[in-house]
Amino acid sequence: MKDAQFGELPFLKYEHDVTSCAYSPDGSTFSVVLSDGNIDVYSTSNWERTWILGGHDDRITSIVYSPNGDRIVSGSYDYTVRIWDVATGDCLNIFIGHTYFVQAVAFSPKGNVVASMRNDEARFWDVETGDCRHVTSGCGYIYDVAFSPNGNTIAFGSGDSRVRLLDIASGECRSILIGHNHFVTSVAFSAQGEQLISKGGDNVRVWGTGLCVRRLSGHEDSVYGVVYSPQGDQIVSRGGDKTVRLWDLETGQCRHTMTGHSSHVKLVLFSPKGDHIASADGDNTVRLWNVGSGTSRKIANHHLGDVTGLEYSPKRNQIASSSSDSTIRLWDAETGACIRPLTGHSGFVYKVAYSPSEDQLVSCSGDTTIRLWDVESGACRFVLTGLDQSVYDVEFSPQGNQVVSASESTVRLWNVETGECQHILIGHSSIIWVVKYSPQGDLVASAGFDGTVRLWDVETGECRHTLTGHSNGILRIVFSPGGNQIASGSHDNTVRLWDVKTGECSNIYIGHQSGATRLVFSPRGDQVASASCHDKTARIWDTESGECRHILVGHEKEIFAIAYSPRGDLIASWSDEGEGRLWDVETGECRWKLDYESTTQVLTSYLSYNFAWMSSEPPSFITGGRDGSVRVWDVVGEGDQCRIQMRWMSTNGQLGMEDANIQDVQGLGYLNRRLLKQRGARGEPNIQLRETGKKVMSMASLVSQLKASSSTTAANSSSASLAMSLSRQSGQQTEQAVDAETFEN
Repeated sequence: MKDAQFGELPFLKYEHDVTSCAYSPDGSTFSVVLSDGNIDVYSTSNWERTWILGGHDDRITSIVYSPNGDRIVSGSYDYTVRIWDVATGDCLNIFIGHTYFVQAVAFSPKGNVVASMRNDEARFWDVETGDCRHVTSGCGYIYDVAFSPNGNTIAFGSGDSRVRLLDIASGECRSILIGHNHFVTSVAFSAQGEQLISKGGDNVRVWGTGLCVRRLSGHEDSVYGVVYSPQGDQIVSRGGDKTVRLWDLETGQCRHTMTGHSSHVKLVLFSPKGDHIASADGDNTVRLWNVGSGTSRKIANHHLGDVTGLEYSPKRNQIASSSSDSTIRLWDAETGACIRPLTGHSGFVYKVAYSPSEDQLVSCSGDTTIRLWDVESGACRFVLTGLDQSVYDVEFSPQGNQVVSASESTVRLWNVETGECQHILIGHSSIIWVVKYSPQGDLVASAGFDGTVRLWDVETGECRHTLTGHSNGILRIVFSPGGNQIASGSHDNTVRLWDVKTGECSNIYIGHQSGATRLVFSPRGDQVASASCHDKTARIWDTESGECRHILVGHEKEIFAIAYSPRGDLIASWSDEGEGRLWDVETGECRWKLDYESTTQVLTSYLSYNFAWMSSEPPSFITGGRDGSVRVWDVVGEGDQCRIQMRWMSTNGQLGMEDANIQDVQGLGYLNRRLLKQRGARGEPNIQLRETGKKVMSMASLVSQLKASSSTTAANSSSASLAMSLSRQSGQQTEQAVDAETFEN
């Protein structure tokens, strides 16, 4: 588990069967029971194993933490129950008395009594003395047991399809709950004790005051277990269909179906805070899930879903990306290091945008909320609520004091300082897909599936103009740099240019064979470039004459991104499967093509949906794709010598450098030095001025050199550690981190 901080860690993998697992009440430790009779105890702060609890002579069937988390009770096939000290790993007591293997164990709420079950017999033990207080029998074959929160009642799930409630003090049966048609293998009380859940066969039942109040169905195979959330408002179930399901108790609806296990799910439990779920399956894998999103929790250096939005910070030293994995990530624009993830959304994040002052971010999501973030700390300043539908677009005003959002058929203006909604702009009759502020910030334009563009007065909230003419939904709108014109691209295959002052249509650009899905003005405003996803072309239009100056043909896949360079002399386009092209605006010729078929190591599963240029020398731009990665590219050379090379990309893992020593390493470039030092490397490399025309060592050469040196002398163990850390990226980092031929010492 030592490498968890460096890369992706979606699960713990064991050679032996995993038979049970449990969180401590405060979440500081996590215990896993193995079929070899041992218990592995991990610290959740770093996922290092702290203890191996050994002593049982046979397979362990069940473990439970005491309420204060200082002890663990375990039951085994060796007919015994053991009490363990979590702090020292010592066995404090062994309870002997069962004449058959122990199937289940449980602590009382006060932690002074332990219940253990075998067949139809239950025993109640005094934790301090080890004495057996009561023996209860005649309940049928017992599969599971649970104490009520007040400790007065204990529930048994039995092989006769019934749930029995027993009085702790007298040992008498208080109630029998009938309704299941199969063995009841799991029972649990709600946090307040007013409800009980039970699992029998392929369904889950919720009981209140002796009656079944809800029946939860959905698993495609037998349900193997159920657990309440700590707050008592949700239930998680596990099944033979290889899924974990999260249920809303109030509505009875399934919130998430969590897939990823390769066999039946044997165990499931909530973390103490209720924000994560741990599950174990038949192939000995333990997975961690995010309760809000239903996604597998991973410690990673990239997005776990499509990149849906990209934004450079105003100072161009930072990049923000949004994703379908419900997160936002901030990146160092030069090195590609992930500064921090921003978590809080529970749905698809559609868009992220910086404030003009760069101190805030705004994001919108399918979870019907908008969030304002502090860039420096990563803290969420406001959660803007009140919307009952997904929020598709969001943007800061040029002054930075206001945010506009698009949600279904309404546009809303929000005060950034207070988080209050200032105006609700109503007029569209269908989903609003995009909103934009004018460069002056006095107008907001909105467009959507009703085929209209509306111009709103920011101060009054009144609609100044409704721009009609498109015969289908509008996909993109963009203001000209001066703000006097606005262009719109539609599913009707046309691009229209509008006069902002009068609301009149000044030009209609016809030529695309499918919807105009991408749209951008040139920096001077004399051209509009459009791209169509399905006809695989981009077109350059003259805003004055309305003529099509160039048709950019060559993409073999659908075009998903297009943008002018800051100087306006180049257009970059990106398509499905990572096919990138750089076009000369003056001639319309393709200067450069990224042949994705010859660069499969870099571009496997990479499809670019987002794109942004950076004002820099050499010119550079960012792309984001379906594989969850963010990439920065540099435009190198002029004219026929123009080419593009990747500066860095985010990956499914980080370089872990804590144990690496780069003292006196030869030929390490500036950016590589900075990247390795950021990741914890020690020492300073040997910096030498290079001769003209002499290439700096690449990352791949560095790895080879360090591997070679590690095999010839034990004294170079620190260099070998660095080589192994780099090679763990399976060669990908050498392709993606920094091209040392570009960046000199």
